[in-house]
Amino acid sequence: MEFITQNIDLSAGNAEEKRDEIKYYFNQTWMLYERLFETLVSDAVFYERPQPLRHPLIFYFGHTATFFVNKLMLSKQLKKRINPAFESLFAIGVDEMSWDDLNDAHYDWPTVAAVRAYRDAVAKAINTLIDETEFSMPVGWESPMWSIMMGIEHERIHLETSSVLIRQLALDKVKPHALFPCFGKSGAAPENELLPVEGGNVRLGKEKDHPLYGWDNEYGCVEFSVPSFSASKYLVSNGEFLEFLEAGGYSEDAWWDEEGLAWRNYHHAVMPEFWRGKPGAYRLRLMTEEIPLPMNWPVEVCYLEAKAFCNWKSEQTGLQVRMPDEAEYRRLLEVTGLDREHHCTSISANWNLEHGASSVPVDTFAHGSFYDVVGNVWQWNETPIYPFDGFEVHPLYDDFTVPTFDNRHNLIKGGSWISTGNEITLHSRYAFRRHFYQHSGFRYVVSDKPVKKEYDVYETDELVSQYCEFHYGDEAFNTPNFPKAIAKLALQAVGEGAKAKALDIGCSVGRSAFEIADVFESVDALDFSARFVQVGVQMQEKGRIRYERAEEGELVTFQERTLGELGLNGDYSNISFLQQDATNMKPLFSGYDLVIAANLIDRLNDPARFLQEIPKRMNAGGILLIASPYTWLEEFTPKEKWLGGFKRDGEPVTTLDGLHAELNGAFQRIGDPVKVPFVIRETMHKHQHTLSEVTLWKKK
Repeated sequence: MEFITQNIDLSAGNAEEKRDEIKYYFNQTWMLYERLFETLVSDAVFYERPQPLRHPLIFYFGHTATFFVNKLMLSKQLKKRINPAFESLFAIGVDEMSWDDLNDAHYDWPTVAAVRAYRDAVAKAINTLIDETEFSMPVGWESPMWSIMMGIEHERIHLETSSVLIRQLALDKVKPHALFPCFGKSGAAPENELLPVEGGNVRLGKEKDHPLYGWDNEYGCVEFSVPSFSASKYLVSNGEFLEFLEAGGYSEDAWWDEEGLAWRNYHHAVMPEFWRGKPGAYRLRLMTEEIPLPMNWPVEVCYLEAKAFCNWKSEQTGLQVRMPDEAEYRRLLEVTGLDREHHCTSISANWNLEHGASSVPVDTFAHGSFYDVVGNVWQWNETPIYPFDGFEVHPLYDDFTVPTFDNRHNLIKGGSWISTGNEITLHSRYAFRRHFYQHSGFRYVVSDKPVKKEYDVYETDELVSQYCEFHYGDEAFNTPNFPKAIAKLALQAVGEGAKAKALDIGCSVGRSAFEIADVFESVDALDFSARFVQVGVQMQEKGRIRYERAEEGELVTFQERTLGELGLNGDYSNISFLQQDATNMKPLFSGYDLVIAANLIDRLNDPARFLQEIPKRMNAGGILLIASPYTWLEEFTPKEKWLGGFKRDGEPVTTLDGLHAELNGAFQRIGDPVKVPFVIRETMHKHQHTLSEVTLWKKK
C-alpha cells in the first residue's frame, strides 16, 4: 500500500543514505497516522472517548507529536519547546491499570485545527533535525538518530492502538476510507486440529548491535529447554469460539479464573468485544463498518476470555489446553522457518496493512503445516513480560517497559493486520493487561509443562537500586534517613495548618510521600523518572520492594524492604504516584497545602520557571519545603539558569539569594536554613556524604 515501508537496517550503507531512508520512513509514518483519523466523520468525534479508561481521540492525535518533542528535548536535540502547554497536556497516556473510570474533568482539550497546526510545526522541526543532525554509522542506542527512530516506532504503535479505539466508537461516528478497506470474503470455519511441535533449546533476546531498531525489553538473553508439545493448526476462529459461547462459556463460572471472573462480572460480558447482535445473527464490528460474523476469521478477545476458552477446552478434551508461553511461541517460529526478520526474506502474512484493514480467514496464510504463526491477529501468551538477563532501560524512554514488569501484563506475539515497523520484527515484545483489547486472538497448545506466571523481579538498575537503598534501606554512619527527616521537617512546619492535599515533587522512589500520607488526606507523588515512580507504586500496592544492592565488584545481595518494618502501617491508597516534568506540570496539579521539593532544583533545566509556577499551585498559608545541596552542573542546568553559585558584577550570588529573588513576592521564609545530611551508598565500601540545605517558605 502507498504508505507502508520496510524496516530500516540501521547498520548498512553510509550516513547520507541512511538520512534519506529515515526521513522517508518518518514522513510516511506521519502521513499514515494522520490518514487514520480521516475515518472520523467530523471533528466532534475527536472528543469522544471510545473506551472509558482511555483519553478521547484528540489526545492520541496530539500525543505522538508531543512524544517526539519531549524526547528530543531530553536528548538536547531540540533547543526549545514548540508548544509547552500541549507538551504537558499530551505527554502521558493511560495504561489500563484498573477498571475504574478515568476522570476527564481536568482536561481542556484544544481544537482539532490547533492540534493539526501543532503537528505541522513538529513535523517541520523533525525534518529539519533529520537534515541537519550529524551522525555516523551504524545507528545505535547512542546515536542522535536513535531518538528519531524511537519517535517513529512510537507513532507506529499508536497507529495500531488508535485503530482499536476507532473500532470502539459508535458506527455512526466513522466512515470508510480508501486506505483502510476490509477483506470481504468469509465462509465456514475450518476444523481445528492439534499438530506436533518438536521440542528444542530456545534462546530469546538480541544483541545491542542488532541492525534493526528495538525497544529496551528486546535486549539481553535468556535460554530455555522446551519439551515437545502440540499446537492448534489454526488460530481460534469465530466459529470455534462460538462453540464455547453456546456451551454457556460466559455464564459458567467454572471456566473463569479469579481475575477473569471479576472482570466478566464487572463488565457483564456475554460475548467478545467486537461482536454485535444476538444468537443466530451475530455481526462483527470492523474499524469502520459491521459485517455478518465471519466464522472463519480469527476471534478477537482479551486474555481472560482466551483463558476461559482454554479451561473449557481442557474439560471437553481431557487434555492440558492453554496458550503458548514465550519460549514455545519462539519454538513454533523455528519449526515453521519464521525465526527470521521479514525485511530480509519476505514473509507472506496478513500484516503491515498488506491485505486490507481487517482480519482474513484463518486458513489463508500457511506457514509450514500451521497457519498464521505471524500476522492476522496478535496471539496472547501465557507469559507475563519480564526482563531478560542484561536488561537495561534506554535513558530517553525509561517507562516503555519497566511499569509492565508487574506480572499483570501478558505478552502478545506475531502482530496483526495493522502491525508495522518494530511490531513485526522477530524480537518484538509487547505486553498488555489481561483485560486489554488489541486486535488480539490466540492459538492453543497442549503440554504438561507448567508455565511460569510469577516473576520475582528484583530492581537491577544501578541508579534505581541506589535510591531504593537510600529511601528504604539501612542507615549508614549514624546518618538518619533523609526522606524521613525531610517529611518530619515539613510536617513540623505545617503544624496545625490545613492538611488536605500535599505534593512531593521529585519524589524519587517515594519514602517521603508515605511519611506524610498518614497526615494528609491526599498526596501527589511526582517524578520525571518512571523507573522511580514504579518503585513507589510497587511499594504502595504490595507493601514491599526487592532490589539488588551492589556490594563489591560484580557481587550483589538481594534486598527486600517492607512498609511494615519501617513503621509505615497506613492504607496509602491516598497517594497518587505519577510521572511528571516538574517544569511543565499539568494544571490539575494544584490546591496544595504542602509542597516538598527535595534535592530537585539543581537538577532542573529551568529551576526559576518551577519556582515561578509553584505559588499558583498552592493555597494561601501553604508550606513549601526546598532542600538542595546546590550542586549546580551544566549537565542538568544551563549556566545562565543557575539560581546561584556564581559571581555577578564581581559579587558572589548564592542559591539562597536566588531563592529569595524568585520566592519573596509570593512567600515568606520561615526560620533559618537547616543543613540535613544524607548518605548514598554505592557499594559496601563506597558512600557519598552530602549536606542538603533545607529552607521553609509560607505562601502569603
